[in-house]
Amino acid sequence: MPDARHKELKTIPGVGPSMARDLVDLGIEAVAELRGQDPDRLYGDLCELRGERMDPCVKYVFRCAVYFANLSVRPVLPEGSSRLVPEAMVAR
Repeated sequence: MPDARHKELKTIPGVGPSMARDLVDLGIEAVAELRGQDPDRLYGDLCELRGERMDPCVKYVFRCAVYFANLSVRPVLPEGSSRLVPEAMVAR
């Protein structure tokens, strides 16, 4: 069942419903809460919470999510999109 807390987290490139649920389960409910977080610690905490070693790709998504949260100016993504488009590719 979709959770309202997931909507903002899904604005992070690479974060879909499953990753958003993982972040919420770790106590992260907003992009701003990722600022200054340690992605390796988040990954370790998730492995411990789930009781198994998670796919290492999860760690890379956490790294990107923390990077995104730490940006002082975030790109505006089109509604429903989770993909960043390089400025050079945007039609002018």
